[in-house]
Amino acid sequence: MVKGRSSPLLLILFALVFLLPVYSLPGLNRKFSFNGLILNLGSSSYAVIFDAGSTGSRVHVFSFDKDFNLLPVGEDFELLVTTTPGLSSYADDPKAAADSLRPLLQKAEAAVPKQLHSKTPLRLGATAGLRQLEGDEAERILEAVRELFKKESTLEYKEEWVSILEGSQEGAYLWVAINYLLGTPGKKYSSTVGVIDLGGGSVQMAYAISKEGAANAPVAKDAYVLEKNIVGTTYYVYSHSYLNYGLKAARAQSLKLSGGHGNPCVTNGYKGTYDYSGVIYNVSAPLSGTSLRRCRALTGEVLKLDAPCPYRNCSFDGVWNGGGGDGRKNLYVASFFYDTAVGASIIKQNVPSVKVPPIVYWNAAKVACRANVQTIKSKFPQIDERDVPFLCMDLVYEYTLLAHGFGVDPLEEVTVLNQVEYKGSLVGAAWPLGCAIEVLSSSSA
Repeated sequence: MVKGRSSPLLLILFALVFLLPVYSLPGLNRKFSFNGLILNLGSSSYAVIFDAGSTGSRVHVFSFDKDFNLLPVGEDFELLVTTTPGLSSYADDPKAAADSLRPLLQKAEAAVPKQLHSKTPLRLGATAGLRQLEGDEAERILEAVRELFKKESTLEYKEEWVSILEGSQEGAYLWVAINYLLGTPGKKYSSTVGVIDLGGGSVQMAYAISKEGAANAPVAKDAYVLEKNIVGTTYYVYSHSYLNYGLKAARAQSLKLSGGHGNPCVTNGYKGTYDYSGVIYNVSAPLSGTSLRRCRALTGEVLKLDAPCPYRNCSFDGVWNGGGGDGRKNLYVASFFYDTAVGASIIKQNVPSVKVPPIVYWNAAKVACRANVQTIKSKFPQIDERDVPFLCMDLVYEYTLLAHGFGVDPLEEVTVLNQVEYKGSLVGAAWPLGCAIEVLSSSSA
């Protein structure tokens, strides 16, 4: 049941982030701005947001009151419906891709009062899966989705609301969502939390940095820094999406680098195949067996930890890391970080979040990399059958990503989360909430 009440003033302040103009500094993204007047929301408003990810599609339905407090949708603060596989799996059949969303659209529309359909924005953001498609495959899928929404939905819809998200947008939306739920808006930037979101095809990092850090941000096609103004407080948010470094993509790259001669990260005794983006990889351990040491070395190659750094501070693959600072001292890590932690018994099932240091992933890897297909389930009873071949690989990757890619102290606690407690209930930690806040805060023009 939903209970409790948060401060309307705090949430009004957060909503007003989108009222003030976004100014530019060198390296700031001018495309991602939340200019425009807040709509007259009346007593309540809804937003329907599709997350078209690499591993599946999800639809989120949110409702807000006039002060931008979340309202219940049914018994929870959001309606969430999912389907698999993701849209990118239908690269050769755009209509089938769009058709896969129809059941989700129908359930989402049923959750919105009919009298509000014409005022309820319908938006789809595609992430790593469609970013990786070649030629016009992604655009053909998006066109089919636009046609579905145009013909079959009575919700408010604009063609530009079906698009591939820029990597910085995805990370910034999640930063907005988690900080909104935690009630940090209006506080100094050092009181906000940083976020790392490990998806299937990409990993995103976002956190608030100093004004000086923002002024010195490198200029890039997908800008590193977004500026946000919250009544009296300006936030400069470093946000970057590392395409092809999501967990599923990293598995594929590891298997590719091992060249089909056995991968030292694969669970002993397993032989099979792995399909990622239509490419089939052979999966087996080498004759010498799974090796934690060799798996760690291979993972360093996957992450390109030794790539040249053209900036003063880099994370991995030569990418600027934002320079660090107070805004990233308190990190929240989500998605596959959470799923792997559950499978490795680091977190109990159904626990929404827990604070742990990255070293726990490494310690679990020591056990997983010594196991075989016959013993691994007795050591990790929560593991999903599909992850049995890859538990050693995934744990080593996630530890290396945190400790050596993003430079997190292995003994420094991070919050691994799936949901955030909000007004006595649990809300999923995902970027669509940040997107819903943006679309309802923008002008209708």
